[in-house]
Amino acid sequence: MDLSKIKKIYMIGIKGVGMTMLAEFLAHEGYEISGSDLADKFMTDEVLKKAGIKVFENFDAKHLDDHFDLVVYSTAYNESNLELKTALEKKYKVATFAEVLGAVFNTHKGIAVCGSHGKTTVSAWLGFVLEGCGLEPNVMVGARVPQFKGSSLIGKSNLLVIEADEYQNKLQYFSPKAIVLNNIDYDHPDFFPDMESYEEVFAEFIAKLPKSGLLIANFDDSRVRRLAGVCLGRVVSYGFGKGADYIISEAKQDYANQYFVLKLKTEDGLTDIGSFRINLLGKHNIANAAAVIVTAIELGADLNDLRRSLEEFTGTARRLQTLGTFRGALILDDYAHHPTEIKTTLEGVRKKYPKKNLRVVFHPHTFSRTEALLNDFAGSFLKANEVIVLNIYASAREAAGTISGEDVARAIAGQAGAKQSVKYLPTLEEAEDYLRSTANGNDVIVLMGAGDVFRIGENLLGLI
Repeated sequence: MDLSKIKKIYMIGIKGVGMTMLAEFLAHEGYEISGSDLADKFMTDEVLKKAGIKVFENFDAKHLDDHFDLVVYSTAYNESNLELKTALEKKYKVATFAEVLGAVFNTHKGIAVCGSHGKTTVSAWLGFVLEGCGLEPNVMVGARVPQFKGSSLIGKSNLLVIEADEYQNKLQYFSPKAIVLNNIDYDHPDFFPDMESYEEVFAEFIAKLPKSGLLIANFDDSRVRRLAGVCLGRVVSYGFGKGADYIISEAKQDYANQYFVLKLKTEDGLTDIGSFRINLLGKHNIANAAAVIVTAIELGADLNDLRRSLEEFTGTARRLQTLGTFRGALILDDYAHHPTEIKTTLEGVRKKYPKKNLRVVFHPHTFSRTEALLNDFAGSFLKANEVIVLNIYASAREAAGTISGEDVARAIAGQAGAKQSVKYLPTLEEAEDYLRSTANGNDVIVLMGAGDVFRIGENLLGLI
């Protein structure tokens, strides 16, 4: 797709995280952007408003009365959507989000950050570090990054770092020069019927790297390690295990920071790259930091600038983000919506706050994922003292399902060895009222899920 003659673009489903990052980037590049979405409050609203992008609430054919050079739509919608149907009838040029993102990506020296978990953090962190090292990257991240003042960066170089999503095999539209692959953990059962089909999209993506390409791979993940074998380019690995090129060691955590040492395996033994400090919690973020360091080194970053920028990064919105305190209780907001993410995140919180009363409000995301991974969800909250389960957030993908939030609460409560209190409170309002009356200074409250559970914190703290 050639975007060189495109000037005016309309985006259907513009509040989705991917659509928002693309809209903001295109607006910065000089395209005239507008779009529409549901009237509901989204975590992307602030980014779109700050970028000066006009957003219509709800879908209406009259929004397409003006002529548009291109209509981009989220695949959460199909031809039953009134605006998409109208665009097709008017014979506007129409494309999916992934097709347009691919068109932008493929004109750059594209670095795709992908994997089941951590790609938002790694893509933002890598972009921040590369900017701090003077490499002037372009960056697109599927979340608001406070230090970007949005979800994207516009740089003077031809480097483009993107968060690349595997869902619906969006990876097929990208021709990367480099790939950063964190992990492969079965997800999106509404599209991928089994692990084999899920793995296959990553294998096909890795195989697209040219001989001059680069794969930065987490060798602690056995699936990543195995699929790295299909890479035609150079493979550079990292991990805690001794089989990696860059080995993480001496990891430790105090109240505020984590520390670790990175060593490079050479023919003469291990070369000490240096010690590093990061602000983000959890062992998984040490691995994320290693991915950033290794990629930046491969791109020629100065090690001193790299170390400083790595330490200065404070994270992205909805990734264990501190919202504030209510009646002395610390309120954190996190996007985790997969059992592995939940378990890993809560382990990090518990390690930092070992004596606090850890309370989690969990908003399950999509019926298909919740049903397929129910047993895994049940065992992922063991570090919490209390789990409050809301009704399932269906999103635009699914209208209904055969499982409910009550089923999730029952599964968590029935987990062998579980000692926490479990409550099923179907609505955001019920959970908010409960926390408003019970929160105290010994609590750490984590609002967790890919839906709009963050609204509870905003209401408690009077942020809206």
